[in-house]
Amino acid sequence: METREMSESNNALEKDVTLTPEAAVEAPQVVETPEPAVAEEVINNEQEPSMPEAPVAEALEAEKTVEEIAPAASFAAMSKEQLVARLEELASQPIETVKDEVLQIKSAFFAIRKEEIAHEKEAFLAAGNEEAAFAVKDDPEEAKMKELLNQLKEKRAEFNAAQEAQREANLQKKQEIIEEIHRITSDPDNINRQYGRVQQLQQEFKAAGAVPATAETVVWKSFQQAIEKFYDLLKINKELRDYDFKKNLELKQQLCADAEALDEESDIVAAFKKLQELHNTWRETGPVAKDLREDLWARFKAASSIINKKYQTFFEDRKGKEKDNADAKTALCEKIEAISTDGLKTYAAWDEATKKIIALQEEWKQLGFASRKVNAQLFARFRKACDEFFGLKAEFFKRMKEELAANLAKKNELCERAEALKDSTEWKKTTDELVALQKEWKTIGPVVKKHSDAVWKRFIAACDYFFEQKKSQTSSVHAIEHENMKAKKEVIAQLKAVLESEDAEAAAQTVRELMSKWQSIGHVPFKEKDKLYAEYKEQVDKAFEKFDMKAVRANLASFESSLSQIGSDKAYHERDRLVRTYEQRCSELKTYENNMGFFNAQSKSGSSIVKEMERKIAKLRDEIVLLEQKIKLIDEKI
Repeated sequence: METREMSESNNALEKDVTLTPEAAVEAPQVVETPEPAVAEEVINNEQEPSMPEAPVAEALEAEKTVEEIAPAASFAAMSKEQLVARLEELASQPIETVKDEVLQIKSAFFAIRKEEIAHEKEAFLAAGNEEAAFAVKDDPEEAKMKELLNQLKEKRAEFNAAQEAQREANLQKKQEIIEEIHRITSDPDNINRQYGRVQQLQQEFKAAGAVPATAETVVWKSFQQAIEKFYDLLKINKELRDYDFKKNLELKQQLCADAEALDEESDIVAAFKKLQELHNTWRETGPVAKDLREDLWARFKAASSIINKKYQTFFEDRKGKEKDNADAKTALCEKIEAISTDGLKTYAAWDEATKKIIALQEEWKQLGFASRKVNAQLFARFRKACDEFFGLKAEFFKRMKEELAANLAKKNELCERAEALKDSTEWKKTTDELVALQKEWKTIGPVVKKHSDAVWKRFIAACDYFFEQKKSQTSSVHAIEHENMKAKKEVIAQLKAVLESEDAEAAAQTVRELMSKWQSIGHVPFKEKDKLYAEYKEQVDKAFEKFDMKAVRANLASFESSLSQIGSDKAYHERDRLVRTYEQRCSELKTYENNMGFFNAQSKSGSSIVKEMERKIAKLRDEIVLLEQKIKLIDEKI
């Protein structure tokens, strides 16, 4: 099966855990094979010691059950489509070579199908349906699987029928051989002439192949009895008989040695199979001298008993290990099922939980098989828990991916808004807007790590650029404003000093000049503006009162009253008109002042003209001061 993070991951168990249950069966023992008998001298008619029956086919069949195992790891990792495709390939191969693989594929396929049906039923019941109404949906792959299995079943039946027919034919042939031997032994006078034919019949009997299991012991005993009878009747010279015994003795001594050597074999299953082969060879080997038969057979039997006992112990030990493995695997299932995903809200939390899952998977892989009855169930339970975890992890990562993408889009939008404001010179308004953007930024969740630094640097760069510009601008502005404040305080001090003058005309002229100077001075710190203007206005009012400048003051008061009655648009138009008038008066004043310098350089005859020009200059200055005051009032209103 494949593991999910696993990816965010899970994918983790999906590919790392591939487990196959293994069958645990009772170990069959080798059935001890009786010793065939041969004739000794005609006068010696003693029989071979009686031996137990030898249903070797049954022992071999029992052995096959040992080899039957649950789906191999390669099939457990396949999908249904892959299993069906593999079964189609096997369908074209000889049926006798694919039995185990077919069983493994069938087990793996229906394990997957069983899990699918369980999910279908769970979803059906979750939808509020009655359990009795549930019906399994048709599965095309299952239909293909069953069709292929039926085909293979038919091929197996045909094969078995052919095998059975062959066994029946073999049985018929062996019975014919036995009958021929009986016919030979029925003619004692010509028995010696038939020695070669009997040897040939023995080879034919051996080569005839297997017979039905129910008849194997009977036909074998019949053959042995016929052979024994033949050798009992055979009149053969002692040298030939002794040579035959000697040859058989060497073969059986070697078989005993080979059986005894199996005790050193580390793989007891392989040793057991080799012992079976040795027993088959023993059965096919002829007899030895009668006085050696029992001892030789006892030696071979003793070596066989050792392997049988070790083989039985091996399976008993394996049963114990399988129980321990089942308990350990049950504990791992409980551990992985106890891991809750409810509190996993961050990547770090999911990664930490994933490490635990992977560690449990590694621990599972180190365990051996449990019994065939429970191993597949435990694996299905363990895999289900892993799949559920990695499924939830995948959902979390998908959800977080969408959320991170949305957060990135929001932060990119804030970056664009900040970049649109960075070149603004409306310092107060833009500062408030950027501060608001920064607060909004804090409310947005995280973004993907590879974009996090870049988007933050982009945003903060725009903010920093604006505040650096503001800092550089306002620092110079603050210095200028403080200089302006100092200059305006000097104007206020000078106005206070003028109030001490007794020359009204000169004092009035000085007041006008100071008022003009005040208007020419730029902005002061915002916090000091109102306070300074109040002090200035107080001193101007006192000067207007003392030096009879009531007309200027009254004009300004009347303008201020009318200004409060008009809207902003008219105020803008009025300001434009006043500025044009102000520039015109300034131009006239400059002309008069230039002319005044010319006349001062002339004779006294121009004194009357000079006085007239001085009067006009004073009047222009009063008008300019008044215009400046009016423009100031409009600016304050706007």
